[in-house]
This record gives sequence, structure tokens and C-alpha cells, in this order.
Amino acid sequence: MAHVRLKKNQVVLDTSLFVNPDVRKSFGANPTEALENFLSLAREVPMIEFYMPPSVFEELMNFVEPDKIPPDLFVYLHQKPPMRYELSTPALFIYELIEDMRERVNKGLRFAEKAVRSAETKKADEVIQDLRRKYREALREGIIDSKEDVDLILLAKELNALLVTADKGAIKWAEKLGVEWLIPERFREYLIGSIKKAELMKERLAEEKTNLEN
Repeated sequence: MAHVRLKKNQVVLDTSLFVNPDVRKSFGANPTEALENFLSLAREVPMIEFYMPPSVFEELMNFVEPDKIPPDLFVYLHQKPPMRYELSTPALFIYELIEDMRERVNKGLRFAEKAVRSAETKKADEVIQDLRRKYREALREGIIDSKEDVDLILLAKELNALLVTADKGAIKWAEKLGVEWLIPERFREYLIGSIKKAELMKERLAEEKTNLEN
């Protein structure tokens, strides 16, 4: 009988899983509690390796109280930077990124022009608030706008890993590189399912060992 082996999968995590209050609720009421509860579950899933780029991990540490989390749990969250100088990116990816940014800048300028024209009939604070909201939507939503976003996508691409993030920009551009992704709201279910699968695999291994001994 062939031996059953536990195949390890890789998962790359974003800070949004622990920081965003809309998506972390399945793990905890605050970032520290959410991270600790995740690490406790990660310990029960030997068939999955969890990664986070150092730049993203440093960002996460600004939101949590690491002293309140048992130090031995951090061993289940690997910090690894992507191989930035070795990885290659399709030329079309760069082309589309530049084209997208150009369109966004032009859209932002049009919002600014409208804001200037409306200044004669609206209060200054109202004009500024509206301009900031529309400018943020034009230039930041659906785009990768930080080195942390880039590190997430590149690491997931390098490891052929599942990317867990709520960032719409990271999801959009990860898809262009063929990266598999999962929304954080489904991540706890994913972990529980993986734990059950690991337990079944262990039972099969134990049964196989017993059969071989007999």
C-alpha cells in the first residue's frame, strides 16, 4: 500500500485579516485577539505554511500588542520577503498598471477642477471634504499603491500560494498574475476545513501503519 503523505500548501496573509474590523470579527474583537486566535488555529494545521512579507508584518505590529501573545505562537507565521530581483513580471502587467494610473490621475484632475468651480456656491470645508473623498476613490481604490501591496502579490506569485486579503487593489492585480486569492471572511472556514482534513489524513496514516504491521 502506498504511503499517504501530507502535502503542505502555502498561504500569504495581509494585515486586513487582523486589522479591518469588518473582516477580523471571525477571529477576534481587536487586532491582538484576532492574531492570537489565528495563530492558535494555525498550530493545528500542519499541512499549511503561513507567510507574511516582513514589510507587512512590521505594519501589522503597529496595530497589535505582541507582548500579550505567547511568543511560541509566532513560529507559525513565517516572515519572508519576495525574491524581487529574481522574479519576472509580464510586460503587459506593467503596461496596464501605468495605463491605469494615468487614467486615475486624469480623473483626479477632473474632480479637482469641479471642486474649484463649486467653491463659489459651497463652503470651503464642504468642498475640501467632497474633493478628498472623490480623489481618494479615483486614485486609491482598486490599485496597488504601496510596497506592502507589491510584496504580498510577488510573494504569493513566487510561492504559488493562496493570497488572503480584503484589499480590492491587491486582488485585482494579483488576478492578472494568476494568483489564487480568498476573502478574509471565508478564511476561518478554510482553516477549520483544513484541520478536519489533516485529522482524516492522520487517521489514514495510522490505519496504513497498522495494516503494514499486521
